[in-house]
Amino acid sequence: MIVAVDVGGTFTDFVFLDEKGEVSTLKILSTPREPEKAVLKGLEDKIFNEVVHASTIGTNALLGQKGLEIPKVALFVTKGFRDIIEIGRQNRPRLYDLYFEKPRPLVPRELRFEINERTLYTGEILRKVDRDEISFFTDKAVEMGVVSVAVSFLHSYANPYNEIVAGEVLKKKFRYVTLSHEVAWEPREYERTSTAVVNAALMPVVSSYLEKLNSYIESRGAKLYVMSSSGGLVNINEAAKRPVQIIESGPAGGVVSAAEFARLLGLEKVISFDMGGTTAKAGTVIDFEPYMTSEYEVGGESHYGRIVKGSGYPVRFPFIDLSEVSAGGGTIIWRDEAGALRVGPLSAGADPGPVCYGRGGVEPTITDANLILGRIPDYLLGGEMPLDKKGALEAMRRLGDPYEIAETALEMINLVMARGIRLVTVERGLDPADFVLIAFGGAGPQHAAFLAEELGIKRIIIPPMPGVFTALGMLMADFRFEVRKAFPKDPEETFQELENKLMNLKPDYFIRYADVRYRGQGWELTVPVSRPATIDSIRKVFEEKHMATYGFRLDKDIEIVVVRVFGVIKRSKPTLKDPSVEGSPEASEREVFFNGWVKASVFNREDLPLGYKIKGPALIIEKYSTTVVPPRWEVVVGRYGVLEMRL
Repeated sequence: MIVAVDVGGTFTDFVFLDEKGEVSTLKILSTPREPEKAVLKGLEDKIFNEVVHASTIGTNALLGQKGLEIPKVALFVTKGFRDIIEIGRQNRPRLYDLYFEKPRPLVPRELRFEINERTLYTGEILRKVDRDEISFFTDKAVEMGVVSVAVSFLHSYANPYNEIVAGEVLKKKFRYVTLSHEVAWEPREYERTSTAVVNAALMPVVSSYLEKLNSYIESRGAKLYVMSSSGGLVNINEAAKRPVQIIESGPAGGVVSAAEFARLLGLEKVISFDMGGTTAKAGTVIDFEPYMTSEYEVGGESHYGRIVKGSGYPVRFPFIDLSEVSAGGGTIIWRDEAGALRVGPLSAGADPGPVCYGRGGVEPTITDANLILGRIPDYLLGGEMPLDKKGALEAMRRLGDPYEIAETALEMINLVMARGIRLVTVERGLDPADFVLIAFGGAGPQHAAFLAEELGIKRIIIPPMPGVFTALGMLMADFRFEVRKAFPKDPEETFQELENKLMNLKPDYFIRYADVRYRGQGWELTVPVSRPATIDSIRKVFEEKHMATYGFRLDKDIEIVVVRVFGVIKRSKPTLKDPSVEGSPEASEREVFFNGWVKASVFNREDLPLGYKIKGPALIIEKYSTTVVPPRWEVVVGRYGVLEMRL
């Protein structure tokens, strides 16, 4: 058996795939302070030989979650660059805020050591590193209680010799050593140094967590793999060595699921929408490949799903292009000092959770709003978790008329999520009306139709097992390993060189990307590259993306800043079956609020045969989710058991 585990802010999801290709599921409440507890609880009494895992432990550690404290980190830099992580790019997240403070440097000044070495941008070594000098500062770092070390020398992307020598000395005294050219082989000293520092800060935390988990899994005779932020799987050694690549591993799994489902259904343009208990995530998939980005900021602020530049720690590593907003079932509804109704960003999480969970929550949430409007049943987890509707009503009543408050709150949260989807479509030069919305997560199918109406989307796919779809996506993910090189002289020759580096892994195929800009521009766009890679073919794709993103082209030469290659090793995928073609499901009725109380049909999803049609208003209930079908919408049961919704 293969097990996929997705640790979320509210629930931890499990999908089990047996040797016959049969799939079973489990969902339990998360244990945020000690996330491994929920994972181990779900695995006990199970027989398995492989575990695929996604976690947000890296993000949580940088945000200062209790129990995940960052240890002491030292930074070795070229002489004259001691303050590079503090100077940064001078971005101000709040331009007119006179009291704004930059994020606290992960390495205090007294733990930054200047080394008298120098490499030119051409790769020529002007001054070799002195091993004795490295040894002197290594001993000093040990005396100061340093646990992990980052090394970032000038132009090491062009020639890493000095970093390699420094690493050889440091590894004699430190277990955790990060060399910048190993995590960010590309120009821009600040971003490369920041990436190395973030990696060094996370290595002890992530390694400790993975070792605890792996120790248990190995004792059961099984192997552990981890979902990366780029949408592929990596082994535990790779994850522990370069934890920057698993910072957004959980959200990436959902987009991988959507991409694989798009491939199954032949959908060339889809929007992945994942709404859980704490957040909602959106990403785009074109021609069955998720949109990628090579820059990200961790531990900072977000504004309606957009990362606020300058508020966190930059990381240069391939990420699936995602927007994430504080909008989930546990998002709290409240009034501000002026009496205005507000939704989020705080969440009730798993403990105590929404009021209706009956676990001590006192503030009304989005789940409470859906419950009192009749849009979800009076229980969760297939009847295992009864909901306290009376308590939800009382909590909502403290804010005003409970039904009016609930309806307004849902409208507000839908606008927040629609804004998040626009970030990965409209702001990328894409029209959401051209896309199919794939909605999942425990709460995604409840809100999908309302989001589609807001965005002009006419077609929605609710996949099978939407409540654990991200975990299912990890079973669909392939292994994916990345290498890159800066400023290639000949694109095709460089791509082949990088592919040769990965040949020992025996990949089934390669995916090529390039970071490209017009000569003289300050920032790049990441574009896919076809074979053979020529300047003309790369320019054509770049200019199309530049036009879609910014609305203009320039009569200038292009410059290829970085090329990167992913080596992909295919894995066997779960077999998804079509529903039975026979059956006449029985429907019950209940009162549901859609601009007033109306009678809606209620179906159990497992009873619906292939081709069955349902007209809204209706609810389609399953173990871990409920699909809300408003008036004017129609649902058809399609291949693999998908629910296809159309206006």
